[in-house]
Amino acid sequence: MEPIGTIHSPFTQIENMPIQPIGAADVIGTIHMAEQYAEGLKDLEGFSHIYLIYLFHEATHTRLRVVPFMDTKERGVFATRSPLRPNHIGLSIVELVRIDGLTLTIRGVDVLNQTPLLDIKPYIEAFDSVKNSTSGWMGSNVRSVAEKRSDDRFR
Repeated sequence: MEPIGTIHSPFTQIENMPIQPIGAADVIGTIHMAEQYAEGLKDLEGFSHIYLIYLFHEATHTRLRVVPFMDTKERGVFATRSPLRPNHIGLSIVELVRIDGLTLTIRGVDVLNQTPLLDIKPYIEAFDSVKNSTSGWMGSNVRSVAEKRSDDRFR
């Protein structure tokens, strides 16, 4: 896999970043696409939100069990959103503010500056919103997740 672009954000250090997009609701960032993918942006401007699939480029190792930010118990990595996954792939839903040539302006970005972007997919509420879903061990409310900031545990 090769990156298709780079995500730019105000976050230059892993520590003290929002741990989910809900904690970065007003944070503006940009995506600079590689020129060879310009045609792939056609018709994207009609979507209010997009999925960003990216590489946790500062993750230096893998763990199959981690203590997530919103818990004190060790959990299996696949039951968390930890960057210490076998393939170090991240996923965020962000608001698409505008597209200007090869630059996308986004809101709600919770990733480290200079993050390699692997793919973009449109968020489609009719397909992607799951009613009556459950969240496993995760018992925190939206406010506590929005206020939580990262530390160095996933470096």
